[in-house]
Amino acid sequence: MHTYIHTYIHTYIHTYIHTYIHTYIHTYIHTYIHTYIHTYIHTYIHTYIHTYIHTYIHTYIHTYIHTYIHTYIHTYIHTYIHTYIHTYIHTYIHTYIHTYIHTYIHTYTNK
Repeated sequence: MHTYIHTYIHTYIHTYIHTYIHTYIHTYIHTYIHTYIHTYIHTYIHTYIHTYIHTYIHTYIHTYIHTYIHTYIHTYIHTYIHTYIHTYIHTYIHTYIHTYIHTYIHTYTNK
């Protein structure tokens, strides 16, 4: 009887503790690993994506704005200068020639 009880208790306690500890550790490790991996991956991906997107958007916007402004200003200035010079020269030459011819004709026809 003593041996039976001893064996039973030993077996029961051993089995229970083994099962409990195994289950607990398994569950804990699984949960921990799951949580850790999930948190890590989430954090990493979020940080990476955030950094990437921020860098990309910053670079894109900077490049776009730079290119746009440069192109716009270049085009505008070029167009403006071209138009201005063309108009000015045209007007000047036209006025000069007109005045010159008019003066010349007037001077020589009145003689």
